Amino acid sequence: MKKRVLSLLSSTTEVVYALGCEDQLVGRSHECDYPPEVMTLPICTKPKFNVDGSSIEVDGQVKSILQNALSVYYINEDLLKELKPDIILTQSQCEVCAVSEKDVKGVVKNITGINPDIISVEPNSVKDIFKDIKIIAEALNVVDKGADLIEFMKYRIRTLKKSYDDKSELTVAAIEWIDPLMAAGNWVPELIEMAGGINLFGEAGKHSPWMEYKDLIKKDPQTIIIMPCGYNIQKSIFEIDSLIKQKGWQKINAVQNNKVYITDGNQYFNRPGPRIIESLEILIEIFHNDKTNFKHIDSGWINFDSTK
Repeated sequence: MKKRVLSLLSSTTEVVYALGCEDQLVGRSHECDYPPEVMTLPICTKPKFNVDGSSIEVDGQVKSILQNALSVYYINEDLLKELKPDIILTQSQCEVCAVSEKDVKGVVKNITGINPDIISVEPNSVKDIFKDIKIIAEALNVVDKGADLIEFMKYRIRTLKKSYDDKSELTVAAIEWIDPLMAAGNWVPELIEMAGGINLFGEAGKHSPWMEYKDLIKKDPQTIIIMPCGYNIQKSIFEIDSLIKQKGWQKINAVQNNKVYITDGNQYFNRPGPRIIESLEILIEIFHNDKTNFKHIDSGWINFDSTK
């Protein structure tokens, strides 16, 4: 008998689809929007902050909520009871990024008539992403499909690393949040190195760190990649003013050489699932755009001229 699955994380929803188990999904989070077919599923969560606010406003709202020991997200208890999931997919990595395991357990214990298995992922590296795919595949009784997906992703990574022959390594600053500044951590430094770059901020396998603007100036990166969590390209363009108006911005190597790039940080980079492969493709396009073309330009990334 197939299990009823509620996925409260964008990446786990994508994993379920990649495993061919989309018919088992009964609900999703407000952030789950890929593949497009998932949009027909009922939404079980919503944020307690204004997602349309500026990055500094969102940061302030979230910190205020957390300081009061509250959850950043609402979970619809009535809908959860109605859906009767056998499995709930969530995460324990970040209380800010999505509904957490703690949130889910706090709600489930108050609902009679359901006793779902709560599977919580906590990816900090590419290896962890593979591990989480295996765990989800086992829970859905599709172990072989999970193994095939992992092997395909590993094959694509090996192939992509051979897709360019340019050995010149660029120093890279990957920005996960604009105001206040945060560098990209976890699996992103690994992807940068796979694409032939030298990551300057953030450490592979560790949470994304806050950073000082003065350090960005001091390290003078040859390439800057903007990839804010939850922000598409247009939203990041709107937000980037607070960064480019800083003293010394125009003197940074990447700025002077028109090597500032804005990516879709909502669809890519911040979703630790099958589409880390597309994220790697985007980085390779950016670093070696005269030698590769995966057709992500304009939709997945743009070259942003911040000197105008």
